[in-house]
Amino acid sequence: MTKEKISILYIDDEAHNLTAFKANFRNDYQVFTAETAFEGLEILKKEKVHILITDQRMPKMTGIQFLESVIQQFPDPIRMILTGYSDIEAVMDAINKGQVYRYLLKPFEINDLKITINNAYEVYKLKEDNQKLTRDLLVANKQLEFMIRQKIIGLDMNSNNEANLHE
Repeated sequence: MTKEKISILYIDDEAHNLTAFKANFRNDYQVFTAETAFEGLEILKKEKVHILITDQRMPKMTGIQFLESVIQQFPDPIRMILTGYSDIEAVMDAINKGQVYRYLLKPFEINDLKITINNAYEVYKLKEDNQKLTRDLLVANKQLEFMIRQKIIGLDMNSNNEANLHE
């Protein structure tokens, strides 16, 4: 079994940040980049993304607004905000509205961000495994219910046959 390469979508309106991010992480991860929320949405529609990282302050739509807007359609990626600004209200919004795993400050330290990405992927895999186990359990429960119904029907038929024999 081959290990799945972690896929990351990084959205930032500053092209040099995207270039630096891709240069630092392309050997370890499958990296997609977008300069706008719209471009990011198009990538999400086409690619399986495990980790979604977005800059907070972008024109037209903040990172939190973007994350909040894609939760319903793309609930699985682990979401992070990477920003050069520390704003407590934005942090609270990120946690409450965007369901953000981590709020990180620029400039980032490469090794620290790699650890955070790997930890986020572990969370992604745990959620994915949990969903699979839940689906498997639902199937097993349906099969068990069917077997119980068959057993009950069989008992009812035997009871009716015995009653008919005694008449």
